[in-house]
Amino acid sequence: MIFLILAILASVSVAIFLKLARRRHIDIAQAILVNYITAIGLCFLLLKPQLSADVFHQGALIFIALGLLLPSVFIIMAKAVDLVGIAKSDVAQRLALFLPILASFTIFGESLTLAKGVGIVLAFGSLIALTYKPAHTHAKQSATPKATALILLGVWAGYGVIDVLFKQMSKLGAAFPNTLTVSFMLAFVLLFGYLLVKKTHWQGKSLASGVVLGGLNFANILFYIKAHQAFKDDPTLVFAGMNIGVICLGAVVGLFVFKEKLSKINGLGIILGVLAVWCLFYLK
Repeated sequence: MIFLILAILASVSVAIFLKLARRRHIDIAQAILVNYITAIGLCFLLLKPQLSADVFHQGALIFIALGLLLPSVFIIMAKAVDLVGIAKSDVAQRLALFLPILASFTIFGESLTLAKGVGIVLAFGSLIALTYKPAHTHAKQSATPKATALILLGVWAGYGVIDVLFKQMSKLGAAFPNTLTVSFMLAFVLLFGYLLVKKTHWQGKSLASGVVLGGLNFANILFYIKAHQAFKDDPTLVFAGMNIGVICLGAVVGLFVFKEKLSKINGLGIILGVLAVWCLFYLK
């Protein structure tokens, strides 16, 4: 359980970094670019990958998919926030949990028990309640209904597939450092090319901040994969626990650190989240 807790703490730390970065006018895309360089360095320093020709056979599908999706989802999420707002984009990201949960029982062979079924229902109820925000009549939406559906589908599918791929990577055992390192390399190349095409005006503070982001993001991914390895027969626990833990802790941090309001429905979401994890972890 310690790996899952550490992954949640690292993920919330990433969210805090991004929140503070926007306030300080840091270009998130440039920070994410250096984040990949930092993550690659930490892979070599801590995980000691062996980048032989075998890597490109054993984990080729995973690192190609992750290398493409990691920067692509960032771009899609940024576009979604711009077109439909943070609230809807966040809901789409959180409800992406449906895909890895489905994969748990169809791809990874997990058995569906009554306790797990109740836990899953509580988990989705928790996520819906935690991401609830009162509607505002003046909310701006610059996209057509079709564009809104497509961009939110991109967010939903992108984050869901990434979670499934990290679970697949965890099954590589001692070989996962190789695949993870190559994934970061490919993601860096693609994002760097995207920023060059956009003729990005490089900022020193944005690039430097990417080192901090890279350390936090590396820890998030590493501990998330380790959690999947520790609970190799219970992927639902990791998928749901990670999502619920991040958003519950994020809500608490938002309340006490950033003085954000927490509605009664959001509070109910935290209670449902605790019950969901209890069902998934303690009941068999």
